[in-house]
Amino acid sequence: MSYAPFRGGQNPLEPGLVIAPEQIAEDLAQLAKVTGCVRTYSVGNGLERIPELAENAGLKVMLGVWIGTNRVDNRTQMETGIALAKKYPGVVSAVIVGNEVLLRGEMTAADLVANIRYVKSKAGVPVTYADVWEFWLKNRDVYDAVDFVTIHILPYWEDHPIRARHAASHVDSIRKRMAVAFPNKEILIGETGWPSAGRMREGALPSRANQARVVSEILQLARQEKFRVNLIEAYDQPWKRMWEGTVGGHWGLFDAGGTRDLKYPAGEPITNFPRAKVYAAAGMIFSVLVFGVALLTLRRRPWSPHLSSWMTVGISATAGGALLGVAFDKLIVESLGVGGWTVGILLFGAAVLSPLVVANTVMYGRSLPTFLELLGPRDYRTTSRMQTILGLVLLVTTVIATQTALGFVFDPRYRDFQFAALTMAVVPFLLLTALNRPASGKRPIAESIFAGALALSAIYIGFNEGPANWQSLWTCGLYLLLALTLSRARVAQTPE
Repeated sequence: MSYAPFRGGQNPLEPGLVIAPEQIAEDLAQLAKVTGCVRTYSVGNGLERIPELAENAGLKVMLGVWIGTNRVDNRTQMETGIALAKKYPGVVSAVIVGNEVLLRGEMTAADLVANIRYVKSKAGVPVTYADVWEFWLKNRDVYDAVDFVTIHILPYWEDHPIRARHAASHVDSIRKRMAVAFPNKEILIGETGWPSAGRMREGALPSRANQARVVSEILQLARQEKFRVNLIEAYDQPWKRMWEGTVGGHWGLFDAGGTRDLKYPAGEPITNFPRAKVYAAAGMIFSVLVFGVALLTLRRRPWSPHLSSWMTVGISATAGGALLGVAFDKLIVESLGVGGWTVGILLFGAAVLSPLVVANTVMYGRSLPTFLELLGPRDYRTTSRMQTILGLVLLVTTVIATQTALGFVFDPRYRDFQFAALTMAVVPFLLLTALNRPASGKRPIAESIFAGALALSAIYIGFNEGPANWQSLWTCGLYLLLALTLSRARVAQTPE
């Protein structure tokens, strides 16, 4: 399996970063229990110690040499790789000169071939190059230079994403296709696997259960068909999230935390929510709290609410209780950086407050405040503290929903769908608007602009993501419901 030793905030692009050999040794000792060989991608950042430490752990190493646009760095990497292959011939089973350098467009095929031939002439071990399978078909000259062909088959990242249940058969069909195209050399699957968290791509859903299924089925297929396969990857790599979003940091079979736990130990049930019981208990408590707010509010009112008011409270409490744990889990898993955590916490806060303040408002018989009542001239502003809180929650929800919707329109590849928190926030607003709203009045400009942006974005996102992506469809439905809620807003009174 692919191995990179970076933990926590460690980043291979950080100048001067050197991973302590003790940290690498600890990882390799753990990996030796589940594999006999690891694949690396570079000999920098202290990774040049891996062959030595792998020998102590009883592991083989497919030694990666990172090459790109910097010729000086390329030569350093290649010379270091050659020296390690000569020093540890019993450990270094092959040298991989370059990883997806053609995919990234950082080198011509001719230059790549020259580098491969140079390392091959000196290393004394088999030499190969690794890239996405399509790029081998586009650059057949590389085939003549390598000892065996190393291809990457990542069903999740295909141009037409493959569902988890079809991933193993897809890997096998591509492998056989490559064997026909390159008949005289071994076809090594240098990268394959499945992410355990992140956004859906069409019908491809990242999850722990799907990762376990894909990995298990591919390994079973490899045993039956007798071909070699390298899984990506050993440990989750949080640093990749800066470039690939949530999904980029969750390809590991082991968590990235300090304990480095295996995600699905043999013989134990596999669940996408390891803390499901805690989330369920929290959700039930939250539902009771929503009803408690409604009952406390009712004690201060001299009239009995209609059945529709209680239905609003009940639906809001049910949606909030059912999705509270999912929303919190997505907050923890998907938030990255100060900006990401700020937006995530604000949306989660709005999701928690929305059912509570709507329960209070519906029992009072009040309507959803407009943004003009919250931020407009003094004559328009509400004097109710609860209405102000409700207006702020609505404003935060609307701004974040619009920001995420526009993000999916203009830069969607690595963005996550916040369907759980948005459902908790939007559903109570929609019900309140349907139940209590001014019969007449001017249509606020701000709400109209937000509603239009959300509605148009939802239509585009739905078509762009495709009908198989239920996360997208769910989120787009919420954008439309929020747009409907905002479009029904009216300014109840206009000062003279």
